[in-house]
Amino acid sequence: MTRSYTIKIHNRKTGSRHTVTVPENRYILQNVENQGVELPFSCRNGACTACAVRVVSGELHQPEAMGLSPELQKQGYALLCVSYARSNVEVETQDEDEVYELQFGRFFAKSKVRFGLPLDEE
Repeated sequence: MTRSYTIKIHNRKTGSRHTVTVPENRYILQNVENQGVELPFSCRNGACTACAVRVVSGELHQPEAMGLSPELQKQGYALLCVSYARSNVEVETQDEDEVYELQFGRFFAKSKVRFGLPLDEE
């Protein structure tokens, strides 16, 4: 028998709050969208950070979250597109740029990137 969990989501960009029920064997983002809740996303396969959230409480399983470092996962960040609930969960959406900076900013700030042009100089 498949368990279902309550997912409370605070969308910081819109200020909205949603409570939905998601089966443990379904990706949270897809299931939430099927229930009419719109959340940020882009790639849908765990490679970017558009659907990143900070876990306020509860436990998620995200074995396919390639776009999120193990360090950030340990700090409570998750990608809803490839996350499964393992308990009742409360999350807050994050700004994609903030998560990117947390993950990669230290490399750019220390000038460890030697090649390539900034994207805005095209």
